[in-house]
Amino acid sequence: MEILVCVKRVPDPSENEIEVNRDGTDIERDDLVYSVNEWDNYAVEEAIQIRDRLGGSVTVVSVGDEEAEEVVRREMAMGADKGILLSDDAFEGSDGRGIAAILTAQVKRGNYDLILTGTQADDGAAQVGGMLAAMLDWPFASLVNFIEVVDDKKIKVGREIAGGNQEMYEVDLPCVLSIQTGINEPRYVSIRGIRKVTSLKIPVHTAGDLGVSPESVGEAGAKTKCIDYFMPEPGDGAEILEGSTDEIIDKLIELLKAKGGIK
Repeated sequence: MEILVCVKRVPDPSENEIEVNRDGTDIERDDLVYSVNEWDNYAVEEAIQIRDRLGGSVTVVSVGDEEAEEVVRREMAMGADKGILLSDDAFEGSDGRGIAAILTAQVKRGNYDLILTGTQADDGAAQVGGMLAAMLDWPFASLVNFIEVVDDKKIKVGREIAGGNQEMYEVDLPCVLSIQTGINEPRYVSIRGIRKVTSLKIPVHTAGDLGVSPESVGEAGAKTKCIDYFMPEPGDGAEILEGSTDEIIDKLIELLKAKGGIK
């Protein structure tokens, strides 16, 4: 099975103090530590496990500048077979639709049975996977936390829905799935794996290579634009309980009773 996994380089929230810049147009990006998007890591792990069971190959692809190559190499060190970087000045400022259009052009250059994305990335929009499927006219399932390949034409997927419930679907291949965290446990990336991919050449495809019009992507082609970043004002009413553990528990119980949380 030929699997393509879309990955993104994002600021690492565990390593950074995220702040909004002065004019409210973006976050402060100087000196940020970057890593692969958490959801994408689960998608790559799932792809590797499917390949190990059924054969085939796993390709990781990222849209970004030259620094995005580091996350492509990281996922290759994890176990992906191939990596591709889609990079062009024309791609800068693309919205979700633009990113999906760039990825669609890359997909059409290959012969993939399955495309995996993370459920969402750092902007929380959770839209690229669905848009990519729509542009390809392929079936799509989101929030996938279970995958079983039935045969070379169908795949069974489980979806997490409200209330802790689970939906099961049978989906025709090829298809696009957005992967939820918890579907697996991403493997540790070893030093040996990193060394193995250090000297490998990562193909870089530009707008011209993909046949993508620069006017259709980037800021020129964006249909949506973020007009303001801000930190919400702290809410009122927070109360810090003090005392020993037993005293805090007693106070918490009384507060919950007073507010109707427990009886």
